[in-house]
Amino acid sequence: MDPRVGVGVFLFNATGQFIIGQRKNSHGAGTLALPGGHLEYGESFEACAARETLEETGLVVDEKDISFFTTTNDVMPGGKHYVTVFVGGRVHGEPTVTEPHKCEGWQWATWEDLQAFDKDRLFQPLVDLMLQRPDFQPQMTKS
Repeated sequence: MDPRVGVGVFLFNATGQFIIGQRKNSHGAGTLALPGGHLEYGESFEACAARETLEETGLVVDEKDISFFTTTNDVMPGGKHYVTVFVGGRVHGEPTVTEPHKCEGWQWATWEDLQAFDKDRLFQPLVDLMLQRPDFQPQMTKS
């Protein structure tokens, strides 16, 4: 099976924290992940990030305010293979669980919080991000 493309979105608040949620009913169920999803045919990374953010959290982010961060190569248990594109954007407001069949709930976290978690609690692309890009520090540079 060919790899698929996923987009993971670091959604930052004014204090530099970002949103993570606990996945359910899909691969990686029970792990913490960023908002995001599959890139659709013809869609830009930024448009995908804005769409998935709205669908999953109810928060609006303008795709022109989204920045590319990095990518990872994620070979997951169960025979799934993804290339994950990580992007970042600023949001205002609090996330809501708009897809309760996919997410237990959202919380704010820092990169240091994620690094301190047992890696079994994190969705594979976040683990791979830490392993494949050890110098990566997610932060917004656009205003």
